[in-house]
Amino acid sequence: TLQGSWGQLGAADGANIPLVLAGTSTVEFSFDPTSHRLGVRPVHPEGGITASDYDRALSPAGTTTSERFYFVMADRFANGDASNDTGGLTGTREVTGFDPSDKGFYHGGDLKGLTSKLDYIEGLGTTAIWLTPSFTNRAVQGTGADSSAGYHGYWITDFTTIDPHLGTNEDMSQLIRAAHERGMKVYFDIITNHTADVLAYADGSTDYVPETDRPWLDAAGQPFDDDDVADSPDFPALTLDSFAKQPVFPTEADRTARTPAWLNDPTMYHNRGDTTWEGESALDGDFSGLDDLFTERPAVLDGMSDIYRAWIAMGVDGFRIDTVKHVNLEFWQAFIPRMQEAARTYGNDDFFMFGEVFDADPTVLSGYTTTGKLPATLDFGFQAGLLEAVSGQSPTSLATLWASDDLYTDADSSAYSLPTFTGNHDMGRLGMLLTQRGFTGDELVTRLSLANALMYATRGQPVTYYGDEQGFVGLGGDKDARQDLFATQVGQYASEQLADGTTMGSVDHDDTSGTLYRATAAAARLRAEIPALATGAQIVRQVDADAGILALSRIDRETNDEVLVVANTSTDTRTASFTTWSPDVTYDVASAGEQPRQVRSDASGNVTLDVPPLSLLVLAPSGPMAIRTSEAQVDLLSPGEGARANGMVELLAAMPADRFSQVTFWWRPTGGEWASLGTDDTPTATDDGRAGYRVVVDASGVADGSLLEVRVVAQDSGGRVSVDGASFTVGQAG
Repeated sequence: TLQGSWGQLGAADGANIPLVLAGTSTVEFSFDPTSHRLGVRPVHPEGGITASDYDRALSPAGTTTSERFYFVMADRFANGDASNDTGGLTGTREVTGFDPSDKGFYHGGDLKGLTSKLDYIEGLGTTAIWLTPSFTNRAVQGTGADSSAGYHGYWITDFTTIDPHLGTNEDMSQLIRAAHERGMKVYFDIITNHTADVLAYADGSTDYVPETDRPWLDAAGQPFDDDDVADSPDFPALTLDSFAKQPVFPTEADRTARTPAWLNDPTMYHNRGDTTWEGESALDGDFSGLDDLFTERPAVLDGMSDIYRAWIAMGVDGFRIDTVKHVNLEFWQAFIPRMQEAARTYGNDDFFMFGEVFDADPTVLSGYTTTGKLPATLDFGFQAGLLEAVSGQSPTSLATLWASDDLYTDADSSAYSLPTFTGNHDMGRLGMLLTQRGFTGDELVTRLSLANALMYATRGQPVTYYGDEQGFVGLGGDKDARQDLFATQVGQYASEQLADGTTMGSVDHDDTSGTLYRATAAAARLRAEIPALATGAQIVRQVDADAGILALSRIDRETNDEVLVVANTSTDTRTASFTTWSPDVTYDVASAGEQPRQVRSDASGNVTLDVPPLSLLVLAPSGPMAIRTSEAQVDLLSPGEGARANGMVELLAAMPADRFSQVTFWWRPTGGEWASLGTDDTPTATDDGRAGYRVVVDASGVADGSLLEVRVVAQDSGGRVSVDGASFTVGQAG
């Protein structure tokens, strides 16, 4: 009830927006006679701290998944069964795809070979094996000098069977069982974006046709926008006339070349020509000729869901998902929950997925883990920052990256779960990238060891790319980064230099006594022995403006231990000096090649120590952090009471900087249920010197005029809880 005579509220220009509540609520209205605007806010019935706030204080800080991955291309790892080298095909290499002397063809590695080398993989401290796609591929694509084989697994024709060049479905089951017996998981690399190149176009051209030139047509010939109906029940029926380009089958055999059978329906593809990698074509174009699935169609979503449910039933522990940014978000918003539910059905509550989004910008990557519902994406930003840090530049590249970690924070994921890596099968190996910057021999090995140590001691889930532990360098990306771990017959590979300057040769590379193998195993062992290195909160303590010191705290949330990680990226001994939350604590210093020693913080928590060049030290504390006795009140800085917001909304709170705190954000539409927005425990400094905690939430799907309440609940290391709150309205001011 509005008391008093305020006259007509609002403006005559139609700028009014309706107030939207989720249910019954008590609200207060105010009227500004100068601007003629009506203000409204909920009356917060909860007042101060309530019993429910203690439950809200520690909303799950994302997934608890913490793996040490070994990423392997089975065809290039070990040949355990020569009888499957040609995949059961007969004829020339253009038929079988097998030519171990050509870097673009099958070399004979298989699942039996991989299974026989589990001792080697386990010795690296691996907890999860990530396989490149292992499904049946089109053996050869292209002709003449442009021909190449599907040894890499990304040209799938049959999504239900293991590629016969690699073995059988039973061979895969045996690998999974053998890995599980050793406590290791097996992750599949999966594809939903495309299949092998089977279809052609009637006009003989692969040029992309944009929607502005030729819109989609439904079965009745009426134009429609696929974005408006993506993966919804309103998606219309289609015919071959619905498409910008007329798909055709080059041969009669191509009509039934793919399995399951629904993949042989040409209306299941976008049929617009090759992508130009920009604009709409990044979603709708063929990936260098590979047939691009119409993932906006519910039938494609359902078909892909059925395919991968079956592999979950086999016992696969998780998925790495290829070409994520080339698939519409609506697909991921439906597909990811379906896979999680399927995994729970088969007793796997920890099923984890991460996507390949080839971009180093956290603002781009995080959109797929929040709005897109993926648990994580590959952290290309970390790879780029790490390269700078270990190649003689300032480690600020990493500190700047980590300052954006809260972009990933939501109720079920965080930056702690992002798989981190140094190089891969597409961009090339870190050894190659550092060689291009002039590093060779012993210095190259030392910098590679430092990179591994940084990856294993910092937030995220480290990924070792097969062969890196043997010092493989390569000459570039793609085929030039896919060397054989067994004795190669490729002349280029045999003549390549390893990181230590020796020649690769045509020999097996499975030595477990080499410098990089032992350094990787030691980094993994340290991460396993000190839980804070794997799952602890990460706080940047010192970062030099030039090559030099990068110091971090890794906080064990269970024990309140403050583990310290201190790296020196320069070629001189440098002194690290920074303040911790742990006064009068003795630290044991651990590092490969470092003599055992101890460092003690002073009464104010200050730590000073010399760090050798191009090295990383881990300091394990003898006791927990100090518990501050003073009360601490969380202060919600943004949004302010009565604010209006659209799209991405930053929620920012402040706590005293003298203690470790975990700050959880909640919101609800007034009259509705509270929903967690995630927990932030990696503060950055606010303008007034306090510790700032934030989440960034997407309000674009909330109706204009909705009144939203925010409640922030903070808990410090002493277990004390404080709360604050505010309300804001979604939409333009009216």
